[in-house]
Amino acid sequence: MADDIEVGPYTIIGPDVEIGRATKLSSHVVIEGNTCIGDKCNIFTGACVGSIPQDLKYKGARSILKIGCDNIIREYVTLNPGTDEGGITSIGDKNLFMAYSHVAHDCKIGSGCIIANSGTLAGHVTLEDKVVIGGLAAIHQFTRVGKLAIIGGCSKVVQDIPPFSTCDGHPARVYSLNLVGLKRSDIDKQSQAALKKAFKILFHSGLCLKNAVDKTKQEIGLFREVEYLLDFIKNSKRGVCRGKE
Repeated sequence: MADDIEVGPYTIIGPDVEIGRATKLSSHVVIEGNTCIGDKCNIFTGACVGSIPQDLKYKGARSILKIGCDNIIREYVTLNPGTDEGGITSIGDKNLFMAYSHVAHDCKIGSGCIIANSGTLAGHVTLEDKVVIGGLAAIHQFTRVGKLAIIGGCSKVVQDIPPFSTCDGHPARVYSLNLVGLKRSDIDKQSQAALKKAFKILFHSGLCLKNAVDKTKQEIGLFREVEYLLDFIKNSKRGVCRGKE
């Protein structure tokens, strides 16, 4: 552990834990397992970080939880390591995990994400950068959420959420482009217009997904963000959420 970390009363730190400089641990925090925490993280009361996964397949393997820098982990958050030997749950930098949110085994979380109160990620979920998940939303195992996507509170997510999208519902559906997120990320207006046209074709045209992808390629020029969106769809294994019927 770095010399300048702060440890509150009744906090328990296991023997295999690594903690970076200027990290603050409040009271009654439990950090255990093979957990590595970066610099300048702030972990609040009652958080349970690195406890064994809630997975019946877990048989005592030496798995890992790796957390980057500048993360805020609020009250009673639970973060679990991987399931298999050497399995990793990885978390990037500058994320906010609000109270009672949960990250299960083998998840991959980028940087700049926000999971609101009681948001839940099942095992093997991937969040790309700058994802926002509303309170009480639940993400099915092996689901991917693309960068700059925002998911409304209480949503049920059972298929991949496309990048740059605003989604909501039970199950979740694509409603629109995340214009606020695009502006905050300094995506230029031409790319925003191209994405808006792509979203209309892909998620609200009524075409089957293959035909919608082909039409998008034909009608929209080579914009980096559109190509990223199409690659995300191409690599989906669970299928991609589409527009509300």
